[in-house]
Amino acid sequence: MATFRSYEEWLEQVPQSLKADPLWVFETYRTALFLADLAWFDCEKLMKDTRGKAISNQLIRSAGSIAANVEEGYGRGYGKDYARFLRIALGSARESRGWYFRGRHMLEESLLQHRLSLLDEIIKGLVIAVKQQGRR
Repeated sequence: MATFRSYEEWLEQVPQSLKADPLWVFETYRTALFLADLAWFDCEKLMKDTRGKAISNQLIRSAGSIAANVEEGYGRGYGKDYARFLRIALGSARESRGWYFRGRHMLEESLLQHRLSLLDEIIKGLVIAVKQQGRR
């Protein structure tokens, strides 16, 4: 299983085919992919407790959905259709933030703050992107 200690280490493990895709230049997308990988490992911690298992199931789904919706929308072209998928990704980002908050009792404070900070960045980037696509 691949592991990483930082965003830079994670970047080294990303396949070149993803980095070569035009979508890669969208920083919010890269951050969402990074968050999904982090959530994978965070869910291992949550799965150690019955209460955390329910949170883990929701968190992995919502965290993965952020990048997945950006990918699907980007594949459909620019404009209002892409904006619709970005709004769905935005909803998933907000949902993920809520699941991290609900799992806070089983996560280290510094880890929780890092994930919430990443999600704040993702949410901000998606809000801007939705506005830009809505104008096209």
